[in-house]
Amino acid sequence: MIRKLLIANRGEIAVRIMRTAKELGIETVTVYSEVDRDARHVHSADEAYLLGPAAPAQSYLNAPRLLEIADRSGADAVHPGYGFFAENAGFAQAVIDAGLTWIGPHPGAIAAMGEKVRARQTMIAAGVPVVPGGAQPLRSVAEAVRAAHEYGLPLALKASSGGGGKGLKVARTLEAVEEAYTTAAREAQAYFKDPTVYAERYLDNPKHIELQILADRHGTVLHAGERDCSLQRRHQKLWEEAPSAIAPAVVAALRTTGIAAARAIAYDSIGTIEFLVSDDAVYFLEMNTRIQVEHTVSEMVCGLDLVREQIRVASGEPLGYEQAQIDLRGHAIEVRVNAEDPARGFLPVPGTIRTYEEPGGPGVRVDSAARAGWTIPPDYDSLIAKLVVWAPDRAQALARLRRAIDEFVVTGVPTTLPIARALIDHPPVAQSTYGTATLERFAHTFVAAPTEQPAQAVQPATSAGEGEVVRIEVNDRLYVVRLLDAPAQRGTLPPAPRSAPRRGEPPSTGTSKETNTNQIRSPMHGVVVELAVAVGSTVDQGQVVAVIEAMKMMNEIRAPRAGVVAGVHTAAGATVEPQAVLLTFA
Repeated sequence: MIRKLLIANRGEIAVRIMRTAKELGIETVTVYSEVDRDARHVHSADEAYLLGPAAPAQSYLNAPRLLEIADRSGADAVHPGYGFFAENAGFAQAVIDAGLTWIGPHPGAIAAMGEKVRARQTMIAAGVPVVPGGAQPLRSVAEAVRAAHEYGLPLALKASSGGGGKGLKVARTLEAVEEAYTTAAREAQAYFKDPTVYAERYLDNPKHIELQILADRHGTVLHAGERDCSLQRRHQKLWEEAPSAIAPAVVAALRTTGIAAARAIAYDSIGTIEFLVSDDAVYFLEMNTRIQVEHTVSEMVCGLDLVREQIRVASGEPLGYEQAQIDLRGHAIEVRVNAEDPARGFLPVPGTIRTYEEPGGPGVRVDSAARAGWTIPPDYDSLIAKLVVWAPDRAQALARLRRAIDEFVVTGVPTTLPIARALIDHPPVAQSTYGTATLERFAHTFVAAPTEQPAQAVQPATSAGEGEVVRIEVNDRLYVVRLLDAPAQRGTLPPAPRSAPRRGEPPSTGTSKETNTNQIRSPMHGVVVELAVAVGSTVDQGQVVAVIEAMKMMNEIRAPRAGVVAGVHTAAGATVEPQAVLLTFA
């Protein structure tokens, strides 16, 4: 069994992995960026090491630094969590080449499923049905237009290296194909450094169903049931539940197809096969060769610790049980609590959490790394917590979720809790007839009460016994030290938090009521990925003039009116603050 585990991730998934590791008697090593010094995962590990600045490329995506820390700490295994390096075949191979245990599938499986074009080709060869579309990359707008004629409209243009809705654009008319293709390719390059795009028919409002796979290195491939992940915004999930409300015959076909897909690539870890279900037809969508954010839902109904199974399989152990021994019981629902404002198009809003109180009671689970006083950095995703409930049936699970949301208190930043609470009573959700388009349609009608603005607070210094307890870094390793002779500090004042936007405001177009319409301002903190105009450009009302990446989301900034650009006040690659002037009109 593994002795010491480096967790190459942050936030709630790092804390989640540590909990299982500690139960197994495994020492834990964590890493952190400069903005994550006070993060919960740093304090929860046996050892913690500084990676570097906040930017992922200089911290959590710095492979040489991660391997160096693994060597220095004496770790003999690496768990990537989800995101960052979790589905990077090159990093997995580097870990293995360093003589370490990789907690995940073999690199060949990651590579086979990591590129969506290659994955489609693999599944077609294995006889697994895929969404109608191409199995080759598109090279031009003309090829995208031909794909629209061949596969029909609406047409999805998707990044081959993508996932989570990034690099996915939908064209509903032939005239929209060019913009959808160029935007998808642009996002694919920005997010994945690979502009490859392919086309498939876009299915309107299907069910997005996932099958939880468990496979070992001894030929056993099992499943832990399916979950419905259809409630999404920007093609990213907000609500997941298990089991799904689809016909038994469809469930049987989905399970058979999922096992076949995993066997086709000799899968040997915990993973997820994703499907679209439309009119009882089952189509392979993609495979996630890692632990999922929503793995908790499956854990609640199957009774297994999926992270524990990951570690066991990576250690060479057989699963040690058969399909019939996986007993799927009851109903579980997870809602993601994100620092986003649903009333403003789910705009991500980093800031400082003022109050944080988790719910409890029977059948309630919260996976989180949040606390009162924690500042959510703008450099990573907006997830605050995952609220999961279990009950013997769906009706009781919905009632339990309603109660748990009412108990959950988060102030200082807007969150997705109010819209999750409202969804419980939305007829398509209450009746389990919802699909992938349901949430965004509902969000257009959703109005919540104004949220409280964050407040600046003094954080008292932590002490234990005599003297002040402080944290110091020596050669980038974090140590906790008690000062016996130095006077204790009475408190430190953190940087002033950024103000959260109020609910009920119209979606931002880069302008505000306090400024004139000759200026286009950034509605958020983020990085300018692209400037689509220059001085002298003539723009139409609603035209995309810039793209800003904020908390792992691409946000298109559109012109509030037609005009001619008189000034450009930022540049691609620049970091901008909320209300920073991007462009001015003549």
